[in-house]
Amino acid sequence: MRFAIKGDIVYTPTPQAFVQEPDAYVLCNDGLCCGVVKELPADWKQAEVFDYTGKLIMPGLVDLHAHAPQYAFRGMGMDLQLLDWLNTYTFPEEAKYARTEYAARMYEAFAQELRRGPTTNAVIFGTLHTDSDLLLADLLEKTGVRVLLGKVNMNRNSPEYLTETAAESLSETERFIHGLSGFTGVRPIITPRFVPSCDAELMTGLAELAEKYHAPIQSHLDENTSEVQWVHELHPDCDSYADVYRRFGLLDNKTVMAHCVHVTDAEQNMLKSAGTFIAHCPQSNVNLCSGIAPAVHYLTSGQRIGLGTDIAAGASLNMFRAASDAIRVSKMRYFYTKQDRPLTVSEAFYLATKGGGAYFDSCGFAKTGSFENGYSFDAIVLDDTEFIHIDDLSLAQRTERILYLSDYHTIKEKFVNGRRIYEES
Repeated sequence: MRFAIKGDIVYTPTPQAFVQEPDAYVLCNDGLCCGVVKELPADWKQAEVFDYTGKLIMPGLVDLHAHAPQYAFRGMGMDLQLLDWLNTYTFPEEAKYARTEYAARMYEAFAQELRRGPTTNAVIFGTLHTDSDLLLADLLEKTGVRVLLGKVNMNRNSPEYLTETAAESLSETERFIHGLSGFTGVRPIITPRFVPSCDAELMTGLAELAEKYHAPIQSHLDENTSEVQWVHELHPDCDSYADVYRRFGLLDNKTVMAHCVHVTDAEQNMLKSAGTFIAHCPQSNVNLCSGIAPAVHYLTSGQRIGLGTDIAAGASLNMFRAASDAIRVSKMRYFYTKQDRPLTVSEAFYLATKGGGAYFDSCGFAKTGSFENGYSFDAIVLDDTEFIHIDDLSLAQRTERILYLSDYHTIKEKFVNGRRIYEES
């Protein structure tokens, strides 16, 4: 299907600056972008045009890290640090997902917020309960959002009510993978929760499943100093936290590691060499007192990096908020450490779109996060006229205000792979 959408178009092919095209067209053919033009080419004159004159049109945002079962208790326990927070809130709540009727109610709310928000691509943790994860997959498939979804694996250092044997975990992971065989928008991702909850047998088996099914991998890395110390105690034979993943075959160019707040130089070199992505989760890292990841350093040194909301340690599923939070915390890092500099608005927007979108390309999807030729036509249309503003704002300035001020009600329509998946009623 060929069509074009018209409006005020903004995107970031590079982190350095916005491309701003007022009153222009984005062309779509068979789900892919065919570029941005000021006037329709002659061979596009008969194509359908959706006219959003005066509205902002930008690429859909990419959430590289979220926990669907934690959605129900977002905004709670923010006075705790990571390990205490997991034991007090996360594990007791995730245990409830053994009951599919409970999972259905909670996951429906999560899926509907994801559908109407700015996110068009997401990487999501489920729980270790395969039936509930498959239920979540069905709900996410119906939203039209492109998703990598993982059945969580945990077989040590976890509550008895939330622990499997390695054999059970691997068998259930394979059942989950097969259960997604008929899905088009939702694909499986191998999901060891983090090193403390997975022993050598389980991590080895998960790496074998990733290779067998050509599946990507997600986990957590260097989030909190207590967690990092715990990993050193569990694996004194390994040089670092990242080295544990590497030794068990879980670190490659289809791996995304959340947080990476306390990564050493040697670990970053290891991640870069493997092509591994970082999901920077600024709100979560502040809420749980984990620290501030050096996002500017990662970006400028060529590390592959995007943003994550990290529901529920991050209290908001709004990726606009994730982008503005990334700017805020980078300023605090610069102020207190004098290391790096703050993120710019265009850099934060890039991380939320093309930077994170590169992970989906690495995992075998179409490129996403930009309006360049050959990228998936993933777009959101926003009406920012409600914001009282001075005259003659640039599209970059209007976009900055969206990052800081926007809630979902500014989103009027959303497209994924050229298909409209949301339209304000």
